[in-house]
Amino acid sequence: MSDLTRMTATKLAGLIKGGDVSAVEVATAHLDRIEAVDPQVHAFLHVDREGALAAAAEVDAGDKSSPLAGVPIAVKDVMATKGVPTTAASKILEGWRPPYDATIVERLRAAGTVMLGKTNMDEFAMGSSTEYSAYGPTNNPWDLGRIPGGSGGGSAASLAAYEAPLAIGTDTGGSIRQPGAVTGTVGAKPTYGGTSRYGLIAFSSSLDTPGPCARNVADAALLHSVIAGHDPRDSTSIAQPVPDVVAAAKRGSEGDLTGVKLGLVKEFAGDGSEPGVLAAFRESLDALVKLGAEVVEVSCPHFQYALPAYYLIAPSECSSNLARFDGVRYGLRTGDDGNRSLEEVMSLTREAGFGPEVKRRIILGTYALSSGYYDAYYGQAQKVRTLITRDFESAFEQVDVLVSPTTPFVAFPFGSRTSDPYQMYLADLFTIPTNLYGGPAISVPCGLSEGLPVGFQVMAPTMADDRMYRVAAALESAVGTFTPPAL
Repeated sequence: MSDLTRMTATKLAGLIKGGDVSAVEVATAHLDRIEAVDPQVHAFLHVDREGALAAAAEVDAGDKSSPLAGVPIAVKDVMATKGVPTTAASKILEGWRPPYDATIVERLRAAGTVMLGKTNMDEFAMGSSTEYSAYGPTNNPWDLGRIPGGSGGGSAASLAAYEAPLAIGTDTGGSIRQPGAVTGTVGAKPTYGGTSRYGLIAFSSSLDTPGPCARNVADAALLHSVIAGHDPRDSTSIAQPVPDVVAAAKRGSEGDLTGVKLGLVKEFAGDGSEPGVLAAFRESLDALVKLGAEVVEVSCPHFQYALPAYYLIAPSECSSNLARFDGVRYGLRTGDDGNRSLEEVMSLTREAGFGPEVKRRIILGTYALSSGYYDAYYGQAQKVRTLITRDFESAFEQVDVLVSPTTPFVAFPFGSRTSDPYQMYLADLFTIPTNLYGGPAISVPCGLSEGLPVGFQVMAPTMADDRMYRVAAALESAVGTFTPPAL
């Protein structure tokens, strides 16, 4: 393995800027690494070798002032990339090449990053294991027989396998943080509206949040600062300055949390968590206390209803958003032999193009929105969402951040939960409340359980993303980073 693939994004950027190594050399090292190990990992759905080398050559010939100039990055296949296949891991979009870039991709290109390709995911970001990709699952580099989390398992696995130093994910109910936790990487969900959704293939519009993935907190903060900020093309984008997350991460890395109050959510105390996960979490909490933090138990009584509320709101919005995939405007078209009606063609196209989990959520959401059931299901779920938001607001009057394990368990073996959707949904038990609230949250590795990574989650108030980076960086300074077995 090339030493270049082991370096942090910050280190690579410094070497490229100083002329010690070229962006083309860095890109080539990572492309060669992908070629060597991705047949085992399957983190990527599409590798854009030609485009990556061209972008790297452009950096070498031009301005290197950007803090990430020449640094390779992997992008989740739910973000539109001009001329590069974008499928959302679904057969219904197989081969589609968008005519435009998502705002985040535009900002990545403007910053001089080098896009290596598009990463695997659960179809339309619906899942917690990347087992629901239409193109086959991604394997966890820590144990190739286990899941890498979901829906952004490809992005997280590309980091853990040293195929990329940075990646972009999206988080609707935990799809950045949960893969980060089970692959031993860092995943951050910014404040909803803090990063643009323009060009993101929509799953649940009131929840979807693009964000950074990295192998350490400082790199995640740097990537966050590049992609965040107001976008007039996104009606939910927040027109406020981006918090200085880079400075916050640097401050946290100094290991001083004096005066910081950590809220321990009473309702998350051991609820369904594996003993090894709880042990690693408690040891990390003790480490933060030694750095000067104070732990305060807080009650968020409505968090227990977050999972059912989410699985009414998200499927309802997905039912509406995915109606556009009808075999008429773009993508797959099946059964158009001249003898069938438009409705029959639509039905055959959706039957052939959508996978089982997408169909399950469309059916659930359509039912929840149907006449006579809207108020009983979707309407009630939105009321619960309001109560959860009030729980967060009340808690943040007492503490600076909330903390919990990121997931109740470590990476599980393939196939062990696909027969029971509810057991799969429990993977997001601790991450979903933040999405319903809209605040930022980050997962940082905090230890191992039976040789597999455990994630520590830090949740902060809306537009206080810097707080979570400070605490996460402090924890990282205390416990270090974690390296998977060599592939």
